Amino acid sequence: MPLNDSFLQELKYKTDIEDIISTYVTLKRRGATLVGLCPFHNEKTPSFTVYPETQSFYCFGCGAGGDAVGFIRKIENLDYMDAVKYLAERAGMQMPADGFDDSLSKRRRRVLEANRAAAKFFHSCLLSDGGKTALDYYLNRGLTRKTITKFGLGYAPQSFDALIKHMKAKGFTVSEMLEAGLIRKNDRGCYDNFRNRVITPIIDVRGNVIAFGGRVLDDSKPKYINTGDTLAYKKTNELFGLNFAKDSGKSSIILCEGYMDVIAMHQAGFTNAVAGCGTALTAEQVRLVSRYAREVILAYDADEAGQKALQKAIQLFKQTDIKIKVPVLQYGKDPDEIIKKVGAEKFGGMLEGASSDLEFKILELRKRHSLNTTQGKIDFVNDVIKILGEASPIEKDLYVSKLSDELGVEKRTFNAQLEAYMKRKSRSDKRVGYKNIINDSIRQNARITYDSGTSVKKYKAEERLIYLLIKYPDCFKLLGDFNAESLSGGFIRKLFGLICENIANGADTDITNFGDRLTADECGRYSGILARGKESTDSKEEFSDCMKVISEEYDKKFSKSASEMNDDEFRKAFGNT
Repeated sequence: MPLNDSFLQELKYKTDIEDIISTYVTLKRRGATLVGLCPFHNEKTPSFTVYPETQSFYCFGCGAGGDAVGFIRKIENLDYMDAVKYLAERAGMQMPADGFDDSLSKRRRRVLEANRAAAKFFHSCLLSDGGKTALDYYLNRGLTRKTITKFGLGYAPQSFDALIKHMKAKGFTVSEMLEAGLIRKNDRGCYDNFRNRVITPIIDVRGNVIAFGGRVLDDSKPKYINTGDTLAYKKTNELFGLNFAKDSGKSSIILCEGYMDVIAMHQAGFTNAVAGCGTALTAEQVRLVSRYAREVILAYDADEAGQKALQKAIQLFKQTDIKIKVPVLQYGKDPDEIIKKVGAEKFGGMLEGASSDLEFKILELRKRHSLNTTQGKIDFVNDVIKILGEASPIEKDLYVSKLSDELGVEKRTFNAQLEAYMKRKSRSDKRVGYKNIINDSIRQNARITYDSGTSVKKYKAEERLIYLLIKYPDCFKLLGDFNAESLSGGFIRKLFGLICENIANGADTDITNFGDRLTADECGRYSGILARGKESTDSKEEFSDCMKVISEEYDKKFSKSASEMNDDEFRKAFGNT
């Protein structure tokens, strides 16, 4: 059941998109708009733009866009109705009794309820007689019963249907269990997804159990099984342990690789530790860390895989304002092992002595070069200059002074070589930038032509027509006998219909009124049309011109008889009608 217009309008007036987005993104004012680094993709140059006048946002880099509801929907991984509820609670508004009957929202809530029930079941199994082996596994790894309870650790029995039977008794259907990723189905029927494994529940910052990680107790494969993406969980958006770390009272977050590392650190007193839920750190997870801390300590494993992951993490965090620290971990390959070997105090000393990402890179570079030889010094300087090329002016000056004294190289010579490298890099970056702009434009035009089965000229006329209809609703009167079938199928025709319907009913045409009928991607395309659009000096004449271009291009499409067309031409001509 859709939300009523009066509620949506009140929510719109009580919600300032700048306030909402600025809690997630550092925004800088640029004229009538605000810009920042997009939280939805990696970028170094801000392309994420907020438009206070229209209470909307759009990223010119990845195409994400929408209103405040759309932003919360995307960044918090919520469905439409839950995003509305989130903002309504923030604004002190009650959801209308007749406006929260969304089936997708209900399904998501049932997934969360099922996960909570499953977590209680797994925990009770761990503490039962049948869970002794699993409990001993945790105790032998140094965990206390208090820690086991705090993290809700559990055990999934060997049985193929123990969880299914329990969940059915609690009133959950097979389809709900499948949707939560708790069970699987094959030709012979349904069976528990997690069997004979120790279980770690993953809890979000709102306290919801959103997923599980399961580890075998023997040598069977696969060693780990994790919940796949569901209505309540997307692994690229979540951090394990953040529900506790956000309340640690510390301005830093320790980011490591594994669940057991996080649990061991929390038990040792490092309650600001978290870990990614996927195999590789994502921009969404970096954004989450940046939201809750001013500094991140990257305590990655000391093995080769961990160090590769560390380098990627450094690059991702350098695109934010957060301060990066990297400790040199010793006496073990990961935090869990180190704490067991040398204790929390010594591990804490390693964290205290963590260096900046720049200093860490230079320290790692030193290990690869022999600074006792002339050639070793030359190679080191050539490599270190590439690292300093990414540093701030102050960092460049300090490190050049320090290294020139240490290596016996004149500072003037060092700076000259650094300056020459920066000029070459700048020229190279510009060439790559121009090439990317050209390639993006070519790809966009090719995609438009292929996806819509129409010419770029017609597509641009359609976008302009939509923009004029939104900004100048009086143009609606000019439509007359305009054939909506002449528009490209899919999104354009859908949006045109929604806008015309609202104008005919005297309703607004801003994105807030369409949020429940457009997907997140479609909201982005809507916002893109507004972001790229320019004010018109004669909207009605321009609108008439757009209709003429669209009609003429549509007529051209059928000017060639079907019998004269090859297969590709036939598909383009008739595939979207």
